[in-house]
Amino acid sequence: MAGQQFQYDDSGNTFFYFLTSFVGLIVIPATYYLWPRDQNAEQIRLKNIRKVYGSCMWYRLRLSKPQPNIIPTVKKIVLLAGWALFLFLAYKVSKTDREYQEYNPYEVLNLDPGATVAEIKKQYRLLSLKFHPDKGGDEVMFMRIAKAYAALTDEESRKNWEEFGNPDGPQATSFGIALPAWIVDQKNSILVLLVYGLAFMVILPVVVGSWWYRSIRYSGDQILIRTTQIYTYFVYKTRNMDMKRLLMVLAGASEFDPQYNKDATSRPTDNVQIPQLIREIGSINLKKNEPPLTCPYSLKARVLLLSHLARMKIPETLEEDQQFMLKKCPALLQEMVNVICQLIIMARSREEREFRAPTLASLENCMKLSQMAVQGLQQFKSPLLQLPHIEEDNLRRVSNHKKYKIKTIQDLVSLKESDRHSLLHFLEDEKYEEVMAVLGSFPYVTMDIKSQVLDDEDSNNITVGSLVTVLVKLTRQTMAEVFEKEQSICAAEEQPAEDGEAAVKEDEEEVSDKGSDSEEEETNRDSQSEKDDGSDRDSDREQDEKQNKDDEAEWQELQQSIQRKERALLETKSKITHPVFSLYFPEEKQEWWWLYIADRKEQTLISMPYHVCTLKDTEEVELKFPAPGKPGNYQYTVFLRSDSYMGLDQIKPLKLEVHEAKPVPENHPQWDTAIEGDDDQEDSEGFEDSFEEEEEEEDDDD
Repeated sequence: MAGQQFQYDDSGNTFFYFLTSFVGLIVIPATYYLWPRDQNAEQIRLKNIRKVYGSCMWYRLRLSKPQPNIIPTVKKIVLLAGWALFLFLAYKVSKTDREYQEYNPYEVLNLDPGATVAEIKKQYRLLSLKFHPDKGGDEVMFMRIAKAYAALTDEESRKNWEEFGNPDGPQATSFGIALPAWIVDQKNSILVLLVYGLAFMVILPVVVGSWWYRSIRYSGDQILIRTTQIYTYFVYKTRNMDMKRLLMVLAGASEFDPQYNKDATSRPTDNVQIPQLIREIGSINLKKNEPPLTCPYSLKARVLLLSHLARMKIPETLEEDQQFMLKKCPALLQEMVNVICQLIIMARSREEREFRAPTLASLENCMKLSQMAVQGLQQFKSPLLQLPHIEEDNLRRVSNHKKYKIKTIQDLVSLKESDRHSLLHFLEDEKYEEVMAVLGSFPYVTMDIKSQVLDDEDSNNITVGSLVTVLVKLTRQTMAEVFEKEQSICAAEEQPAEDGEAAVKEDEEEVSDKGSDSEEEETNRDSQSEKDDGSDRDSDREQDEKQNKDDEAEWQELQQSIQRKERALLETKSKITHPVFSLYFPEEKQEWWWLYIADRKEQTLISMPYHVCTLKDTEEVELKFPAPGKPGNYQYTVFLRSDSYMGLDQIKPLKLEVHEAKPVPENHPQWDTAIEGDDDQEDSEGFEDSFEEEEEEEDDDD
């Protein structure tokens, strides 16, 4: 294009500007997101919870084997190196001369603006003697001095400088490219091509390809897609899975196969140690030939899981493998729950009788197995074994006590302090205090349930085919908080007997006084009956006000539901709730729950389980399901199951009264699409027709 010039940066000044901006855009956000958090805060947190969680395996492992510091150190080194480069480039930019500035001949000659011609000539002579090339001066500087002298003394040069900013007149527009000139130099062309080829044809495809290969192997929950396929096949094959079958399917996950997961290990010693554990366990079925459930890796994972549930001592070489396997179990069981729910939905949507949905027992066994894996307990063991210092030998003293029948955690907490201390007399004072601290930290969740039909005129009226919304408000407290309140209430009720007798006497006196006034009350009733006749007029007004209040309440409920949905979309709550007390689980687990509705009589699932991962204090959850197809009264049950604790599940009944759907009106004002004036037109046409008929009749008479 005419009048334009493209040039690369020979001096490298503009390249430094570009490089400084580029490095700053990377270093500043990377420091905000990647700078390692303070490790002292984690140590302080562990110190504060030591009284409750000090006996947990994950707590002891974290203290004995602290988190490796190599990754935070590397992050710090890389970020600091980036900041050092950024500061160096900024310093370099600050020291570069400004190349693109307004041309001023007075600055070149070191004169003040408005200097006389004599002063300009004098200064020019002095500078010429100093920078003339024949006298060893700088040729470039001499040319600048001569150009500035001409701009101030020559009329044409001065005119060009005043109009165009340059004594030589208008200049061509130049566009600078912020890259050094050596990049396009022919001498460096081969090197530049090699760098470009290595970056864009080797490194970039390898990085993108490895990321894509990993992403297609894993689901959104970071579970291998092959594992999901295995679970789907066996859940579909076995409609009702008992606990043994469920353990086999769980152990068949590809996460435990070294072929698909590099973190899984297989040692030569497994061929000796695994058969020994099988003989000790003695309840493993090895006859069925169902790959991959009978593969060596799956058999090893199943044996390690069974030994964990039995709290068996295993060789040290297998402890690391067992810990790796246990860390994967909660996520794998959640994936199995998702698979069961998907198969139930598919079975309901299809009319084929051969496709049978998994049973409700299979779903609940998955949830129970999650509790068992976290706590390291078998299915029918006592929940009291979750507490520290309570083993099988001293458990009999607690559960088989003649006076107290303690079967659950709630039974033990509800005892008085003196009775509990006497029941656990076999524990030392220090151990007893630890048990009480752990017992008080256990969660106690209450449910507040309300069923309604949103987006309907009458939200409290459930009709056939409507979409029922059950709003469940969960409130989480600790066992210590709940039972301290109950004990304080009991203490207030247990007052001395004398005070009780005095209160009874006072009540009798009050009753006698009230009896003497009964005649006056009867006379007042007669007078009130006359007033009631006049108050009938106001009853309609009160009913209208009550109806308006009900409408306002329904409108507020609808708005609250919309606000909850908007908050759920905009807010991302943290899944860090409360640490789980687990004696034999190798990783810190957070308290999560499953919430769903089922029909216990028909053993069917009504609403799909909702995984509550954000219950810290209170949480509101909406469970939706279609109303039954026939009117009547239905008895459902709302289940809240923990994925970490045994014996702390909550059950609450849900009664639904389903009515017949309202008949669809045949003629509704909104459906009348006739245009105004059509009726008048039809009437006028009918009048004209009748008038014509009358005229014809008169003609016939004539």
